[in-house]
Amino acid sequence: MDGHYTYSALAKREDEPQRRNALRGLAAAEKHHADLWAGRILELGGQAPQYTGSESGQADSLAAQIGGADLALRRLEIDEGRDIAKYGKQLKALGDEPSIAILKEVIADEREHYQTLGNLIRSRRPLPAMTPEQSQEALDSLLNARKEGHPQAAGWVGDAIYGINDGLGSIFGIVSGVSGATLGNSHFVLIAGLAGMVASALSMGSGAYLASKSQREIFEAEFAREREAVEDNEAEAREVLSLSYQIRGLPEEEAQRFVEHIARNKEQLIKALARERLNTSEEALSKPLVSAVSGALSTAVGALIPIIPFFFMNGIRAVIAAAIVSLIAHFAVGAAKSFITIRSWWSSGLEMTIVGAVEGVVTYVIGIGLGRIGGGQ
Repeated sequence: MDGHYTYSALAKREDEPQRRNALRGLAAAEKHHADLWAGRILELGGQAPQYTGSESGQADSLAAQIGGADLALRRLEIDEGRDIAKYGKQLKALGDEPSIAILKEVIADEREHYQTLGNLIRSRRPLPAMTPEQSQEALDSLLNARKEGHPQAAGWVGDAIYGINDGLGSIFGIVSGVSGATLGNSHFVLIAGLAGMVASALSMGSGAYLASKSQREIFEAEFAREREAVEDNEAEAREVLSLSYQIRGLPEEEAQRFVEHIARNKEQLIKALARERLNTSEEALSKPLVSAVSGALSTAVGALIPIIPFFFMNGIRAVIAAAIVSLIAHFAVGAAKSFITIRSWWSSGLEMTIVGAVEGVVTYVIGIGLGRIGGGQ
């Protein structure tokens, strides 16, 4: 495990992609070795060891800091050579076949590690390609690192922000219109505002639920069709996927080779075909119930904001207070959108404030006109 964390830390600091992938492959292999031995210890009735060292292994040791990455790799190369000799002695000492089988696998891997480190230190090529398992671990590690550096909002957060936006905008418009028609009569504004809040929340929640459920049903139907297509004519399915990759710029030979790798697992082939058809994956689909709850609750919260002043005030004072509170809320929600977009918080907030102000003025003026026509004054 110390080797796993050391190689992982060195991989994160490596700028050259091929060297970085090689180090990730070494880290994944060391983790695999640790898992093999932990499993064997459990089989023999013992307790799996717990790693208590540094999360950077030996990558932050004084020797590594003084000598740099190349010296650290050289020390690891020496350690791998010593480990091979040590495992060779254990091979003769151990008497049970399962442990010997693990040792043989580990020794073969360590010899490859020794050669890989030599290539890294002396810049020889080619470096060994990673196995699918190592590639998956490297991908997971890279995506986790990107998430740590650039936080990504979950789907329900996006639903919540846009729900607040919808509730705030629609009820602010209703409040402005009714205020203009009744000169800020809090009784009528509260009735209209609360009724609109309930209607908006239910509409947003049900709409989000049905949209999410429909999207999932469409994906499942497409997935079933692709499964049937693969079962009926797998060769044609492979050709369709290959052509899809070629259209996106992959050379024909590489596209066919890539499809061959995917087709080794029929389930992966079906998923790839469905993903190409719908331009999404099952993991990217939102959950209907989560979307409904977050959408409804957030819309209700946003809708309540413009109404609050009318619980305590009446007339023009209430209208002005509602406008101020609503515009502040518009700016806050707009700024919050920057968490799920690439725009700056002030730009997004200012844009939404301007939109809210225009909406409020227009609906207020229309309300005044409707009030005069209907005799509201």
